[in-house]
Amino acid sequence: MDPLAGSQWSAPGTVAGFAHSAPNAVLLKFAEEELRRHGRARALDLGCGAGRNALPLARLGWTVVGTDLSWPMLSAAATRAREDRLDDRVRLVLAPMERIPAKDRSFDLVIAHGIWNLARSASQFRQAVGEAARVARPGAGLFVFTFSRNTFPPETEPVAGEPFVFTQFSGEPQCFLTDAQLVDELGRAGFTPDPGVPFREYNRPQPGALGKGTMPVIYEAAFRHEG
Repeated sequence: MDPLAGSQWSAPGTVAGFAHSAPNAVLLKFAEEELRRHGRARALDLGCGAGRNALPLARLGWTVVGTDLSWPMLSAAATRAREDRLDDRVRLVLAPMERIPAKDRSFDLVIAHGIWNLARSASQFRQAVGEAARVARPGAGLFVFTFSRNTFPPETEPVAGEPFVFTQFSGEPQCFLTDAQLVDELGRAGFTPDPGVPFREYNRPQPGALGKGTMPVIYEAAFRHEG
């Protein structure tokens, strides 16, 4: 059964688009450096979709566990892994971001690429971050790609009672954090910023310019789990 049946995430066009999307080049560079750092190579790709990052990570030498809630996305990733003869390095699991079916301290790299922003509440966001911390080994890297509060004008109000959940972008509750909020939330779980991937924002309008309103502003950064 597909938990996301009928949603955009399981629509054939969306799945095909993700299957043909290029991997994140910054992530791959960070992952290469992590391989040299650890000598171990077990990665968790949260919300892996159709394998846009999981498969290239496997080609680098990582053993990857990819989780997602869309069965068609996971099926597409599995097909691609078999075709590329990477199925011995890629394991795919139907699971939510806040309940990871893995043992404590079992991964050397955690990727949260476009997944934590889909949390529908601060509580779900914190559960997901806490789960990532639970399964990360001490010293593990964390790569984050998530929505920025700068997607909206300063006067935009979040959902009542929520510190960083907004509905104005898609009509659905999603998380949009400031950089300070992101550092604080991850810090509570034991993650500290890693200079290997400095904070960067994508799609942010220039001062005085009007945003197009069709693309979220996105943070990209790396963190290190202190254990």
